[in-house]
Amino acid sequence: MKLSDFLPLLFCTFGVMLNSVIAYAGQNDTAQIVNSTLRIYGDDAYPVTYRRAAPVAAPRSRYPGFNPGTYILKEGTIHRKGAKPLACDIIFERDVPMTLRDGTVMYTDVYRPVDNENVPAIVAWSPYGKEVGGQWLDDVPGRSGVPLSEVSELQKFEGPDPAYWVSKGYAILNPDPRGAYSSEGNITYWGRQLAEDGYDFIEWAAEQEWSSGKIALSGNSWLAVCQWFIAAERPPHLAAIAPWEGLSDLYRDISVRGGSPSPSFLEMITTTFAGQGFVEDQPRMSVNNNFMNPYWKDKIARLTEIEVPAYIVASYTNMLHTRGTFAGFRDISSDNKWLRVHNTSEWPDYYNPAHVAELNQFFDRYLKDIDNKWEETPTVRLAILDPGHSDELDRPATSWPPPGQLKQRLFLNNNESLRRTMPIERAESSYQLSGSSISDSISFNYTVPELTETIGYMKAHLWVEARGSDDMEIEVSVQKADENGNFFAFSGGSESSSSISAGGKMRVSMRDLNKRRSTDLEPYQSFTKQLPLHAGEIVPVDIGLWPIALRFHPGEQLVFTISALSPQSTEMDGGFGVASIPVPLSGSTFLNETNESVSMLQLGGGPITDFVNAQRVSTPKSRNNGTHVFHYGGNFDSYLLIPVSHPASS
Repeated sequence: MKLSDFLPLLFCTFGVMLNSVIAYAGQNDTAQIVNSTLRIYGDDAYPVTYRRAAPVAAPRSRYPGFNPGTYILKEGTIHRKGAKPLACDIIFERDVPMTLRDGTVMYTDVYRPVDNENVPAIVAWSPYGKEVGGQWLDDVPGRSGVPLSEVSELQKFEGPDPAYWVSKGYAILNPDPRGAYSSEGNITYWGRQLAEDGYDFIEWAAEQEWSSGKIALSGNSWLAVCQWFIAAERPPHLAAIAPWEGLSDLYRDISVRGGSPSPSFLEMITTTFAGQGFVEDQPRMSVNNNFMNPYWKDKIARLTEIEVPAYIVASYTNMLHTRGTFAGFRDISSDNKWLRVHNTSEWPDYYNPAHVAELNQFFDRYLKDIDNKWEETPTVRLAILDPGHSDELDRPATSWPPPGQLKQRLFLNNNESLRRTMPIERAESSYQLSGSSISDSISFNYTVPELTETIGYMKAHLWVEARGSDDMEIEVSVQKADENGNFFAFSGGSESSSSISAGGKMRVSMRDLNKRRSTDLEPYQSFTKQLPLHAGEIVPVDIGLWPIALRFHPGEQLVFTISALSPQSTEMDGGFGVASIPVPLSGSTFLNETNESVSMLQLGGGPITDFVNAQRVSTPKSRNNGTHVFHYGGNFDSYLLIPVSHPASS
């Protein structure tokens, strides 16, 4: 089909109002970057860029096809060799249509008990695919610690397992939202459009003949982020949410963190989205719209609007979700909210049988009205990370951050040290750069004199100068080291972090503070204007570090590092969609313990589709050049501000 033939189809089928199309020649198919509009809060037609979704037929899309029908999945059958057998009979309704308020039809899979009783439902909302899809645990080493035998493989990626939940008297709904796979429309990121679609879907689910009228949301990462936005719409039949590690401010948490565009990770994720229309081109928006504007405000979850009961799970080492998850717990208005912080990784934590059972107790309380004393669960349960020793888990607390900590300033000093007193004499430290190539960084060490814990948020207050540039892009981190300054090996298994550290990022020209929103430990930049640096100018900048809980033993070191921020390549292929996943060609499950006599469909493998690669946004250019200089002493009070407590003396 010629591009000229394709345009009318776009207008009438996918509802995209084209203002311009950029076509890339020489590909197997046509790449298209499209200027269109999106419903955001305060504007029904805000200008937004879209790109074509990956083809549903592409091997990496891992789509088993559109095949409406109803099946009975029998107790003891399996979906895949080595996976958990079903604990009960399950009604499986595939590709059930549902119509959104604007007439768009989307499709969902429904797993529910075979009896005629009305049951509550748990929704797993994401564009990843109802069955397998573009991302799967097999795509990462060791399935990220989730044994195949622990799940049935009927679950959506990062979603609840129907084999468990149906046996406990729940329905599981795995929708392909707007634009995903065979659903009509275009895939959107978080914000008003997704939230309103989620509202409509929840109310539709509550009206089904099998439904008790009580609906919940569950899942981690993308599926957790969606919960903040959908719950803020207050669907009348939404009874509870369980967000497991999910950002809540797309701008500040990842896309333009610290004012510096960072499209790499979301570029990698966007290439996995498959459909027959377009995808909101969030990576390109982050590069072309890097000031806070109505588009980015639409991507900030309206947390204070959330009043339903919430079971929230966080960690300190997820470089996408840590800040947003803790903010979600702290800022939602629910009178019934709980936070548990773990020390591993989101996927094995979510599917851990003990945690699944605990989530079951939470949902039983608020979706089935069972008086199971859930409210006696501590409001906050912390993990205290103690590299080189043993982490402490499930420490109860009454709030986040926990009470009883004091603020302590550690000032930058000579000999690359941190001290509790500010040096009298003025001094400076620096490193040199060339373009985006980092040649050095600076670390300042503080030897901890007594058993100390730092739990919560930190702030770096630095006096900086750029020699040879009008801007600086820097990142800071706090790590724990032994008495010789050696970092401890990290074996936590986080998908997004290679170290146990708290960190922050900042483009110095974007340093302007929103003083009304800022606190001593949490600076809040406005990101509405740019303040370039002038030759010889020394300016203060406040950089917030994401929360962490670290325990230091006497003689161990707190290491504060400042380094140049280097843009990550947008050409990165995360390997999603590569693994070959077998699924039954028909019927969804089979009884035979081997699949020799069962016709199986192999999903996955191959390269990313050419036009999908052609649509990638270019890697942002670094603003770093010349020399970064950090001033301290005299009139320059450069310091790290941390919360501290001393358990031995409490």
